[in-house]
Amino acid sequence: MIKIEDFIAPLVTDFYKTGHVDMIPAGTTRIYSNITPRSSRLLKALPDFDEKALIIGLQRAIDDLHTLWVEGFFKLDKEYVLNRIRRRLVLSLPSNVNIDELIKHFADLHDLGHLPIRIKTLPEGRRVRMKVPFLTIVNTHDCFAFITNYLETIMSNETWKTIVNATTAFEYRRYLSAKAIKTTGNDAGVIFQGHDFSARGMSGFIDSSNTGIAHLSCFVGTDTISAIEVVEHHYDVKDDELVGCSVPATEHMVMCLGGQDGEINTFRRLIQDSFPTGIISIVSDTWDFFQVVTSFVTELKDTILSRGVDSNGMAKVVFRPDSGDPVKIICGDPDAPVGSPEYKGAVECLWEVFGGTVSEQGYKVINERVGVIYGDSITLERMVAIVEGLMAKGFASTNVIFGIGSYTYQFVTRDSLSIATKATEGVVNGVSLDLLKNPKTDGGTKKSASGLLRVEDIDGDFVLFEHQTVEQESLGALTVRYENGQFFNRQAWSEIKGNVENELLKIN
Repeated sequence: MIKIEDFIAPLVTDFYKTGHVDMIPAGTTRIYSNITPRSSRLLKALPDFDEKALIIGLQRAIDDLHTLWVEGFFKLDKEYVLNRIRRRLVLSLPSNVNIDELIKHFADLHDLGHLPIRIKTLPEGRRVRMKVPFLTIVNTHDCFAFITNYLETIMSNETWKTIVNATTAFEYRRYLSAKAIKTTGNDAGVIFQGHDFSARGMSGFIDSSNTGIAHLSCFVGTDTISAIEVVEHHYDVKDDELVGCSVPATEHMVMCLGGQDGEINTFRRLIQDSFPTGIISIVSDTWDFFQVVTSFVTELKDTILSRGVDSNGMAKVVFRPDSGDPVKIICGDPDAPVGSPEYKGAVECLWEVFGGTVSEQGYKVINERVGVIYGDSITLERMVAIVEGLMAKGFASTNVIFGIGSYTYQFVTRDSLSIATKATEGVVNGVSLDLLKNPKTDGGTKKSASGLLRVEDIDGDFVLFEHQTVEQESLGALTVRYENGQFFNRQAWSEIKGNVENELLKIN
């Protein structure tokens, strides 16, 4: 597998960036850029989405940018790295590109020994409106103005997906929290109600790890172990801090090995012998799901109720359907024969066998010793349909856990929030120029901010101020995180999680 030191950092960009050294005017000593979500038009969100993006993953992205340039450029032998760059460009670009000029710039940069840039960001865990930048970047050395936007490619592809998925995760979380409060009076357990099932459907383990932290910003339930590792590597985490967790769970292989005729014995072995305490999640539709949640659970009822609690005080058997229409499976199929298990749905079937309690809000909560999780192609729309369907039948929203997978977290693009990097100010021959992109052929989405930028936190909402002086730009909520190879104002994971909870309180 290619290692990070095998990448040559200046080659981790788009080809067209390599020609910009010769394209920017002579005498350019500063280029100032920002990254901004411009539109939520393509984001898959709930109807009442307030068009704010949740900012997560910037510290991780900056760390990885730094590591790439240290290991893939500054630590390498100068002639070796310059020859690698020259070879790639000579073989892949036409002769009208002034490769020698670019090589000279990178030779000088190697001599400097660090990335001459300053990166400022808004606090992670906060939400920002469209058209308000969450990150700015500017060169700190007059000779390297080109480097600001040369880094656009990597800064974009290392930030957009985590932010899009964090924004989506927040949509799941705010809805589930609101419904939990409505049906049970509190949302304490909602951090476990959304569970990350996405890893196998993402674009490689690095992708699933780096975007898995988006889910962890709003929930703690996850099967993406490496996402927890990413959090603990890039953010300050206390030794006893819960970042993410899961439970033992079967798959169809486990169930099939026991045979269809012996399926109930497989259930008995799992809940009585293999896992006599705590939570165990069992895939239950290998053959006949409704046989499991009616006949099997009736026969196994005493065994299920007598299981011991684990160190967390838990003892629950969770049944996992994995096929069919999730709304009908969980809530019931109105087109099925009246009174049939299919007509009732999984939650009502378990209620009939195990009973439960009724919340002060008047909604049924099934016995804490059993539960249901559904994780096949869950979307925001399906989640809403399931929750509304349960509530219509008098059941609390908390009676089901959602496995949120790659159908949610992989079916996204940079355009989901139209996240873009644009230069808004430059200095040429000592004169500061406010830059503006405003295409006549566009409806306004692509219009950029202009000048040096400042973002202020006004009554809990971020507000952008354009055309700022250097002194004004140094103020506000955008905080220096990285400058000249050094890190500043790093955030702890608990701070970020606290910010997310405060954002929820503003809504709920």
